[in-house]
Amino acid sequence: MSTLLFRSTALPVITLTAIVFAVEIQAGDPIAERMQAFADANQFSGSVTMVVHRGKLVHHAAVGLADVESGRAMQQDSLFAIASMTKPITATALMILQDDGRVSVEDPVAKYIPEFKDVSLADGPAKTEMTIRHLMTHTSGLGGEQRCIGSIKSTAEELATRKLSFDPGTKWQYSPGLNVIGRIIEVVSGQPYEAFLAERIFQPLRMVDTTFAPTEAQRARVARLYEPGENGESLAVASHWITDFSGEVVPSPSGGLFSTASDMAAFYRMILNGGQSNDRQIVSRSAVEQMTTVQTGDLVTGFTPGNGWGLGWCVVRQPQGVTKDVSPGTFGHGGAFGTQGWVDPATQTIYVLMIQRTKFGNSDGSNIRGEFHELAAEMLSLP
Repeated sequence: MSTLLFRSTALPVITLTAIVFAVEIQAGDPIAERMQAFADANQFSGSVTMVVHRGKLVHHAAVGLADVESGRAMQQDSLFAIASMTKPITATALMILQDDGRVSVEDPVAKYIPEFKDVSLADGPAKTEMTIRHLMTHTSGLGGEQRCIGSIKSTAEELATRKLSFDPGTKWQYSPGLNVIGRIIEVVSGQPYEAFLAERIFQPLRMVDTTFAPTEAQRARVARLYEPGENGESLAVASHWITDFSGEVVPSPSGGLFSTASDMAAFYRMILNGGQSNDRQIVSRSAVEQMTTVQTGDLVTGFTPGNGWGLGWCVVRQPQGVTKDVSPGTFGHGGAFGTQGWVDPATQTIYVLMIQRTKFGNSDGSNIRGEFHELAAEMLSLP
């Protein structure tokens, strides 16, 4: 892949409520240069990276290609399938309903979806009734893929027929539980899940490019999904249900959103501000604290060493490996295609990495993520 210069726009630093942000990036930007090197080595086709520090946008760069075949360059407002980075947004929607007094994370799941009343393990009934908290912390015992088939309702009801892997609350296992949360949001709010997200999160935060079903105009900005070639020296077009626009889109609360770096930064900034944006309280500060502090006790959790789990969010307890350059208490989530979004409340820093590649195995543990954090910390002179 031929080297492309990274793009930037000279604009004043602005607050994180606009659609597209840009700052002047001087030649020699180490993050952009390293991302370009990854693209040149066919680790991915291109990237968009963003760093916000103490409310200021200090880095925003696009490198490489969004579409190798057409030669379409990556842009700062390119859209990406963010996969499981959808989960914290779904969790936030549920917590908004808790703030409204309409639901509690301590409620049994069966209160809203009766099919869950008789869930059981392979060897008999579950000893503990499954709660919303179990779903949001990945301690429910549910297994299966993250996709919604048919509808969110039918997917949740089908999940209720599956045997649990363990008694709720006793272990941690990554699960499609946030799809069930999506159905609870529908039942409690009386709205389609995606409509509730749009009304209570996306519209107030001006996240105009965050959607389960990109418009034709937005599709022209979607970064194409690739997989590494057999020899590791090339990229091949990859297929996945999230990026298949040929049929009707069924929103997946566990992992179906498309978004931009700027939109995700606006969401993270709201969370970092205790749930507030532009003097509007999107979700309560207490709800943010519940979501972004460890709720899994001493259970061993994924996806990298030293982590715990909040409500829909991963939390760094003991920084090490790829998390060595962030503080204890940093929270966020990754996506299957390499996208990453993390918030370090101790240093007031937001990190957003957007790429589109399959076959990572564990994208949270990728060297791409690790080097992004490291270079950002060096740029900011963080301890």
